[in-house]
Amino acid sequence: MTGLVMAGQLILGLAIMVTLHELGHFMAARAFGIRVEKFYLFFDAWGYKLFSFKKGDTEYGVGWLPLGGYVKIAGMIDESLDKDALKAEPQPWEFRSKPAWQRLIVMVGGVAMNIILGVGIYWMLTYKYGEKQLPISELSNGIVASAAAQGIGIMSGDKIVKINGKQVKYFSELISAEVLLGNAILTIDRDGNVMDIKVPADLIEQISEQEDIPFVSERFRFTVREVMPGTGAEKGGLQPGDAIVGVDSIQIEFYDQFQKAVSGRNSQQLALAIKRNETIDTLQVQLDEFGVLGFYPAPEDFTYDTKTYGLFESLKLGADKAFHALFVSVKGLGKVFKGEVSASKSLHGPIGIAKIYGGEWDVNRFWIITGLLSMVLAFMNMLPIPALDGGHVIFLTIEAVSGYKFSDNFMEKAQITGMIILLALMSFAIGNDVWKLFG
Repeated sequence: MTGLVMAGQLILGLAIMVTLHELGHFMAARAFGIRVEKFYLFFDAWGYKLFSFKKGDTEYGVGWLPLGGYVKIAGMIDESLDKDALKAEPQPWEFRSKPAWQRLIVMVGGVAMNIILGVGIYWMLTYKYGEKQLPISELSNGIVASAAAQGIGIMSGDKIVKINGKQVKYFSELISAEVLLGNAILTIDRDGNVMDIKVPADLIEQISEQEDIPFVSERFRFTVREVMPGTGAEKGGLQPGDAIVGVDSIQIEFYDQFQKAVSGRNSQQLALAIKRNETIDTLQVQLDEFGVLGFYPAPEDFTYDTKTYGLFESLKLGADKAFHALFVSVKGLGKVFKGEVSASKSLHGPIGIAKIYGGEWDVNRFWIITGLLSMVLAFMNMLPIPALDGGHVIFLTIEAVSGYKFSDNFMEKAQITGMIILLALMSFAIGNDVWKLFG
């Protein structure tokens, strides 16, 4: 079921981003009287499609291969490489008959729509939810250090009080780009001893190796909120409101200590010390084959700072968040090109993106990730690679400035070259996903 939820969220997110991207090209083309022959969500590779219908001059449809989508614009050299259509004399409704500035607008229409989508999502999220921040002062018990954090010298229970000499105000600063992209100096308070820790440049790579584990998280005491029926927790007598204070001979105070105590003990029996109505009791419980006991924790309450914004205030903040998310992604990609982090550990294909969406439906998380991916898609499409929008933009800009128009033969060869590059990158990303999944 988890896999289906991941796949469903990935396909839904892609459908929204791809449809709006292609709609940008479509609307710009129609605005200049250019005929659009096809508008497809996903690819109808080898002529196979889920369904289609024709309205006017355009065939609309959904392909079977969910790796993108396309619009086939009359008189344009694209991924279809339809040479026969270009042999005839240019027609007034064709892409190649229009001025360079009009063709340029058609090519940037898709990117513009992705930016509008990304900004719009962050705008609405900011308007609806405002900003909810956990003050660092609430973490009186410090943080929980992931394996990556422990690898650079941070320990669970530490309090991170400064980043690059600046006092930390909110927990979110500890997992911001300033820290995760490396080279930051963290000032740590460990039981009254203050020390500085240098964050390595390849921290993001180390984090990617610890899938689904945040760099640091909040440390909290807990009680049992809910017991799942049919699990070892229910069979062993665990009840809502119980406080787990020991696992076998290990004393438990925080939830991360409980997780560590049961880690790797799949299908084993545990002696669980619990506190119920001020009385300590011992329960014999059985973990299942996945190491799950079967309860939901109720963390101790934290007091958050919450600020709400009006509609127009939210627009500015939403735009700032969207472009900051894009900046962080571009900066991370720059680290890959510089060799500071490994491409195989940092880049994701469809499987990796599905895992980022997660196996549980969370509407807020879904829109945050979709907004980020829409901004990233806009950036990726503007890379100066033939076959991408950015490649076409480069050629059209040269034509608009110099008046020199590239031949159809040149554009065809450029398109083929770009498609080879994109297929190689796509093969790498998908192969990398498969290797991570099974390797």
